[in-house]
Amino acid sequence: MNPGGDVGPSAGTGLAGTWRVPGRVNLIGEHTDYNNGFALPFAIDRHSDVRVVLRSDRQVRCWSAQESRQVVAALDDLRPGGVVGWARYPLGVLWALETAGVRLPGFDLWVDSTVPVGAGLSSSAALLAAVAAGVDEACGLALGRDTLVEVCHQAETVFVGVPVGRLDQVVVFHARAGHGLLIDFESLSTEQVPLGIGPLVVVDTAVRHHNDDGAYAIRRAECEAAAAALGVPTLRHATAVAVNDRLDGVLLRRARHVTTENQRVLETARRLGAGEDIADLLYASHRSLRDDFEVSCPQLDAVVGVACALGARGARMVGGGFGGCALVVGLEADALRAAVTRAFAAHDWSPPTVFATRASAGASRVA
Repeated sequence: MNPGGDVGPSAGTGLAGTWRVPGRVNLIGEHTDYNNGFALPFAIDRHSDVRVVLRSDRQVRCWSAQESRQVVAALDDLRPGGVVGWARYPLGVLWALETAGVRLPGFDLWVDSTVPVGAGLSSSAALLAAVAAGVDEACGLALGRDTLVEVCHQAETVFVGVPVGRLDQVVVFHARAGHGLLIDFESLSTEQVPLGIGPLVVVDTAVRHHNDDGAYAIRRAECEAAAAALGVPTLRHATAVAVNDRLDGVLLRRARHVTTENQRVLETARRLGAGEDIADLLYASHRSLRDDFEVSCPQLDAVVGVACALGARGARMVGGGFGGCALVVGLEADALRAAVTRAFAAHDWSPPTVFATRASAGASRVA
C-alpha cells in the first residue's frame, strides 16, 4: 500500500462531512480470519458516525459523545503506543495513512456511536473505518475500499497494538443490506450471500472483554504453534485427520475448532443458498468455541441454552469471546428478552440487553 502524495485543504471534495459505518455480527466463523480461513459475517443496524472537518495546521482534535474529554494531537508526534484511550483508534488511522506516504492537513473529528463497546460487535472497526472513509473522501484521496481495509488493519494491529485479523474491516466496508459476506481470508475474496433467515436478535451479556488484554493474543499464538507443529503455513491448510493424529492437548483443541469451523462456514453458505436450515451448524459452532477454543463464559452459555429451549433456529456466541454477545436466530426479541432476563436474575448476573437487528449496508456518507 503506497498511496503517496501531499494533501491540503483545497484538495478535498468538501471541507466537512459525516460518515457512518456499522458494527458487525458473525453469523458463523469465529477465530478463523487470522488463520486464513472462512467467515460469514453481516453488518448490523448499529453504527459509528464521524464528522470530519479539515484543518490547515496538521493538528487533530477529537471529541466523542461517549467521552467527556477532548483529545488534541499533532500529526507529526503520532507514534505506536504513544496514545492511550479511545482516541488511539482515530489517530491510528491518520498515522497509518501518513506512514503509507500521505501527508495530511489536520482534522477536527466528532464521534458518536450506537455500537456497544467491548461486546464483540466491532465497535473499534466501525470507528476506524468511519474515520478512514471520511478522511479519504474529504481529502480527495480516492484510495478505494480494499486499501482502506489495509489502512484500518495497520492502525489497529500496529498503532493500537491489537493482533486482530481483517474480518471486521472487510465486512464493515463491503457489507450489503440483506446479505452476509462470505470471506476467504487467504485470497481476501468475498461473496454476497442472501440471508433469508430471521428474526436476528443480539443478546449483550454485559460481560466486557478487551482484545488487548492478552487472551486474544494467546489464542492466536496457540494457532500459530499448532500450524507449525503440523508443518503448514496456517491452520487453513490443516486437515482434520492430521489435527487428530498429530496434535494433543491445547493445540489439538485449538486446531480442531479452526478446521471444523471453516467447514461449518462453507456449509452454512451452501445451505443458505439452498434455503435449508442452519440451526445445527450454529449450535455446533458455539460448542466448539466453548469446549475447544475455550472463549465462552457462563452468561453466553446460558443465552444459548435458553434460546435452544425456546426453539431457536440456532444460537451462538459471537466475537472474540470471554464475554460480549450472542446471536439468536428465529425468536422474537421480546420473548427472548423475558426468558434470558429471568435466567440471569437467577444467577444474580447483571441484566442483559436484547435487541433485534438486521443485515445492513457498509460504510457510507450520510451528510
